[in-house]
Order: sequence, then structure tokens, then C-alpha cells
Amino acid sequence: MRISLINGSPKVNNSASSMLLEDLAGCLGENAEIVDFGFHSPTISKEVVEELEKTGAWEFLCPLYVDSIPGHLLSCLIQLEEAHIHNPELHIYGIVNCGFYEGIQAEFALKLLQNWCLKTDFIWGGGIGVGGGGGLAMMPKLESGHGPRAPIEKGLAELADIILKKEVQKNKYVSVAFPRCLYKMAAQLGWRQMIKKNGGKVKDLRKTWE
Repeated sequence: MRISLINGSPKVNNSASSMLLEDLAGCLGENAEIVDFGFHSPTISKEVVEELEKTGAWEFLCPLYVDSIPGHLLSCLIQLEEAHIHNPELHIYGIVNCGFYEGIQAEFALKLLQNWCLKTDFIWGGGIGVGGGGGLAMMPKLESGHGPRAPIEKGLAELADIILKKEVQKNKYVSVAFPRCLYKMAAQLGWRQMIKKNGGKVKDLRKTWE
């Protein structure tokens, strides 16, 4: 079985989506042929569409942008729709990560992918909303089932099994095994450090646009 893992983050490198993609590929193991695609811009080539047609399942991974998927990825979905790919057995899966602590914040983004499948006659196989994505890069990988990444790793392993069997699951929502209050404190500290690094002031974080 050939499976397409599609990184829909606008960041080419070092994104939470790329980390999740790597973890999911590890869960799929040697039971499938993995083909990686990077959808980092609003357009996809004819050659990419042709390669996608040769795979039996597509897994989209992307960050949450204002309760939805990134605009450039939406543009790619429209192009795939207009390509009129005819494969009634094609299964689509999704992983949407967000900086919010609660994975349920990705609910509407996953439903967007689900509705797209209804329009294209592809099979929606289910997805995962991942909370705490903003801290994944700073969380160490420990033995399976341990550490703050454990709930996410479990969700990925379960989804990998569903993908390999070409089955369907209900959308699930997970978060890091880390106290919400501490996660929020770490995020606020990170924002302060980032704005200083880019020449701004901490008080600018409270600015609102007219």
C-alpha cells in the first residue's frame, strides 16, 4: 500500500506538522510505502497530482489557522478537486495541530476536510486534533507511553493502524500530558522572548488593531 503524507504547513522546516509527520511515518513502519509531499505554497504541479493518484490514502497534516486550515492549503484542495481524480476507494485522513492547549479547537478544521471529501466523493477516514502543538519542539521524546507527548503518540499509533487497514474512525482530540497552567505560562514567556528578539517591546503584545 502506498500512502501519501502531505505536510500542509506554510513553514518548510522545523514545524510541528513536520514533527507529527515524522512520528506518524514511524508508526506506519515497514507496512507501507510512504510518499512525502510538501504543500507549502498555494499551487501544486500536475506532476504532484499524478503522483498522488498512484497512492491509496492521503494524510494531511497542518496547523490550525483561525479555526480553519491555512489558506494556501485550501487553495491546494481546490486544485485537487478540479483535477477530477476518480478513485472511489481513496481514503483521506487529517491531523490538525494547534497552539491552543485543547485539541478540540481543531474540530472545525477537521470538519472542513471532511466536507471536502463529501464534495469530491473521497472517503473521509477520520482525523486527530492535536492540542499543545506549540510546545512539541521543546518536549523530549521518551520511551513510548511516557512523558508529555504520550497521549499524542498514542493517538498517532491508533490512526496509523486505521490507515493501514483503510478503515474509518471518528475524529479524535488529544493534548499534551502537561498542566494547562504551566503550558500557558511557557507560551507567554515564549511570546515575550520572541518579540524582544524581533526588536519589539513586551507591551506591544497588548496592542489591538483599529
